Amino acid sequence: MRQFDLTPFRRSAIGFDRLFDMLETSARQQAVDNYPPFNLERVAEDRYRITLAVAGFSRDEIEIVAQQNLLQVKGKKDEKEGQNTFLHLGIANRSFERRFELADFVRVDDARLTDGLLVIDLVREVPEAAKPKTIAIKTGAPLAAVENAAVDEAQAA
Repeated sequence: MRQFDLTPFRRSAIGFDRLFDMLETSARQQAVDNYPPFNLERVAEDRYRITLAVAGFSRDEIEIVAQQNLLQVKGKKDEKEGQNTFLHLGIANRSFERRFELADFVRVDDARLTDGLLVIDLVREVPEAAKPKTIAIKTGAPLAAVENAAVDEAQAA
C-alpha cells in the first residue's frame, strides 16, 4: 500500500490533528490486517451500517464496545488444541479486533448477528444545542436600562 506523507498539511492546517492521526492509523491498520472483512454503507442521510463477515463466531464470542468517537468490535475464539486434525484450514478461525472512528454525535442504534454477518446500524443525532441557530438582528439604540445598570455598578465599586 502506498504511504502518503501528511507533514505539509500538518504544518498549514490548524486544529486537524485528530483527522491526520486517523488517516495515518487507518493506513497502518489496513497494511497489517484485513480480518474480518467488512462493508461500510450509508443507508440514509444520517444513518450508516457496518457489516462484518464473522462466520463461525457465536453471539457470545463477539463484543461490541462504543465509546466517544470509537466503536470497537472484538471476536474471541477459544483455542482448542488437538480437537480436529485439518488437512487444509481455509476458513479463518482466529480472534480479531476491529476499530472504527466515529464522528461526533454518532451512536450505535442496533447490532444483529445473522447468517455469519454482524450488522451494526449507526445513527447521527446532533443535539439541539449543537445545531446552527439563526440570530435575530435588532435595529435601533440599545436599551437604556442596560447602560444605566452598568454605570451604576461601576460607580458603586
